[in-house]
Amino acid sequence: MNEIGEIFNQAREKSGVSIKEVSKDLDIKEEILENIEAGRVGAFKDIFELKNYISEYSKYLGLDTKKLIDEFNEYMFEYTSKIPIKEIEKTIELKLKEESKTETIASPYTTKSHKYEKKVYIIFYILLFILVVLIVLWSIKQITINNQETTVISYKEKR
Repeated sequence: MNEIGEIFNQAREKSGVSIKEVSKDLDIKEEILENIEAGRVGAFKDIFELKNYISEYSKYLGLDTKKLIDEFNEYMFEYTSKIPIKEIEKTIELKLKEESKTETIASPYTTKSHKYEKKVYIIFYILLFILVVLIVLWSIKQITINNQETTVISYKEKR
């Protein structure tokens, strides 16, 4: 990355442009441009963002963007291949823990999902079903009792 930074530094100085001017023209902070020229990859949280800055900066200075991006990719491959797998796994685990701790922001018009909500609905529907079955059975019993009374009365009338 130091070589890429040197290329940018030399091209910028050769063209007679200051970092302040580049910063203003590209709308990129001066610190970012200084970090690129110094080859400080660790100053960037997002490698893809750094790659985008390199691409914009190289176009601005009239450099071979494809060549610089290829060099950057090679550097990143070498850099990341030297990181132990355990360290990568630990970083991923920490990131997942952080994400799980963050609470999502919801609109006041939406309901917050509860883990027992589905069970409550299931129990409610089961109880409702049982109640409906009991009402139907009671109604059938009442109808049969009425029918029996009617048949007894009609039997007595026939006699």
